[in-house]
Amino acid sequence: MLNTNLSTAVNPVVHNELIVDQFNRQAATFAQRHAHADPLDLLLRTAGVTASDTVLDLGCGPGLVSCAFAAKAAHVTGLDIAPAMLESAKARQVEHSLANMTWLCGDVSALPFADNSFSMVVTRYTFHHFLSPSSVLSEMVRVCRPGGRVVVADVTPEEEKLAAYDYFETLRDPSHAHALSVSGLKSMFASANMRDIETASYGLKMDFEDLMSGSFPNPQDVATIWQLVRDDLGKDNIGLDAQLKNGKYMISFPTTIVAANKTA
Repeated sequence: MLNTNLSTAVNPVVHNELIVDQFNRQAATFAQRHAHADPLDLLLRTAGVTASDTVLDLGCGPGLVSCAFAAKAAHVTGLDIAPAMLESAKARQVEHSLANMTWLCGDVSALPFADNSFSMVVTRYTFHHFLSPSSVLSEMVRVCRPGGRVVVADVTPEEEKLAAYDYFETLRDPSHAHALSVSGLKSMFASANMRDIETASYGLKMDFEDLMSGSFPNPQDVATIWQLVRDDLGKDNIGLDAQLKNGKYMISFPTTIVAANKTA
């Protein structure tokens, strides 16, 4: 039986330090993984971004989402806690010749914006890093204009696989906090009094060896991480649909996009 007992940092300051450490180190290679760019069209369609939108992208990382939205929106502000990620994002902006962008380094738990500042607030692959995702969603709603759009995309394992997934991901990425199921994420939106909730889903397929080359687990955990993947082939107890194809270990992160409108 899989042992899922794993102590995690619960102090917000310590946890934020873990996030900064992990993503400053990941900045050099994160945006180069083509898998992260593949589902952007679905995210844009589900968000319904238009040329008049002013967009806030939380946990913007190397700017993949921000730049995709900036190509369609009036203006995009990207916020991230990891300085190295922001440097990568700025370079991406220059590469794509986008002038309608602003970058800020900051913490998502207390956004430095007035109420009703943006017509759209988005975040992708961040909620599982937050100790209190419901509080972050409240901040997203606060800075979104009435009638505006809030969009969250994140990994959403099946309910019965959450404990095993959290154990595995905390080993692979010590800044991981807790994943939500689809129903858990939708319930969070409903509790925030959002209306017209929509969802879309996809699997983020990745070569696990490639993923590990850009991950920074504790060295003593690397062998355990690989063994968990090998042991899960054909079983999918973790929720990553691990498969061995042509000598490569392939996984798929089950991802859900939830989008809804702020009550006018």
